[in-house]
Amino acid sequence: MDYLIAKWLHILSSTVLFGTGIGSAYYMLRACLTARREGGQAAAVAMVVGHVVQADWLFTTTTIVFQPLSGWYLAREVGYPLTAPWLLWSYVLYVLAGACWLPVVWIQLRMRDMAREAATAGTPLPSHFWRLFTIWFALGIPAFLALVVVFWLMVARPS
Repeated sequence: MDYLIAKWLHILSSTVLFGTGIGSAYYMLRACLTARREGGQAAAVAMVVGHVVQADWLFTTTTIVFQPLSGWYLAREVGYPLTAPWLLWSYVLYVLAGACWLPVVWIQLRMRDMAREAATAGTPLPSHFWRLFTIWFALGIPAFLALVVVFWLMVARPS
């Protein structure tokens, strides 16, 4: 029964990790693109980016820690060698996603602060905000693709 609970928690955790990432990215992308198109709305952007930062700390950080621990436990319980090719690829892709996420956290904090400052001052979002937004978006693509492949590897477990 411990294995089934661990497996369920691992799947649930991966779903929370992926869902938080895609949901946060969607709302942040929409808020920023709307602000860019309509020439302002720094207060709305500040609010959305602030919520994205909170979601990352609450959900993404906890699941990022839990995933490798529960994955290690499951592989050990089933008897998969930790050097199985599908597991090695999972590790590499997970680290790639994490390597993209770490700078994204810093970028989101800066974007939140810049949007708050612009909202308070009643000014448009600064050009540096948009440079960070471009980097944020670019880092999301490999992170997203890496996690999609990790999902496939978890299900298919190719030899």
